[in-house]
Amino acid sequence: MTLLQEQLAGVADVTAAERAQRLTDAGTAWNERIAADDANAQLTYRVSGRGIGSVATEIRAGKHRFLVDEPGALAGDDVAASPVEYALGALVSCQVVVYRLYAQALGLTIDEIEITAEGDLDVRKLFGIDESGRAGFHDVRVSVDITGPDGAEQYENLRAVVDAHCPVLDLFAAPVPTSSVLA
Repeated sequence: MTLLQEQLAGVADVTAAERAQRLTDAGTAWNERIAADDANAQLTYRVSGRGIGSVATEIRAGKHRFLVDEPGALAGDDVAASPVEYALGALVSCQVVVYRLYAQALGLTIDEIEITAEGDLDVRKLFGIDESGRAGFHDVRVSVDITGPDGAEQYENLRAVVDAHCPVLDLFAAPVPTSSVLA
């Protein structure tokens, strides 16, 4: 069994009713925690990585471990997705979560959801060829395919709500104060 198959086996196959209850319970619990103390709304995430192989990285996020690599054209061994692919994957997965959360809150039904993100990146800055451009994506496009019984206008309203509340979309859309130090 591959790692992905093992991971998928650990994901519960839930019914729409079970998903709705889990989303409702989570929202209720967070609302209660935050109402009791505003400080409960503040979370800090910590992820660390260790360089391995040519340019690969072993990432540690809590109890989870995963690899990040580059294709051969960028000096990698191509054994895992690249950092920018993981960034797009983080955007897609965050969007799925927030779509589910707000569909539940707004009383909408999502039978199926598939999201695709594409990002355009110019490598000239990465390789020091041209310092005038961005090192990261200069354009990102997100396409959301939802099936369900609700109307197109309701799903368009849901998209606007999700875009306003998705933490990873916010990371892409707005500058975040970031600092870097040598330890």
